Amino acid sequence: MKIHRGDNVIVLSGKDKGRRGEVVRALPKEGRVIVEGVNRVKRHQRTTQVRKRAGIIDKDLAVPVSKVALVCPKEHAPTRVRYSFGADGAKQRVCARCGEAL
Repeated sequence: MKIHRGDNVIVLSGKDKGRRGEVVRALPKEGRVIVEGVNRVKRHQRTTQVRKRAGIIDKDLAVPVSKVALVCPKEHAPTRVRYSFGADGAKQRVCARCGEAL
């Protein structure tokens, strides 16, 4: 999966189309990512030892990774990811539009 935790992404389709956010968690086995502020739902939660207060909380659900695109830090536009090898032989992710290292 070419999108990792901490990446800035934009949603390409669905009810949150056009929204931008940071990837909080990547789930490569399911092919999904959890993006901050995207696909937000309300859930009723009961009191537990960890969570002292019960009530209705907002929760971000996972989005298919095919529905999001990485945002280029230079152009601030959605882009695809390519891989290249640096001078020291290390593999790095590169913006397909401008060649900027991600």
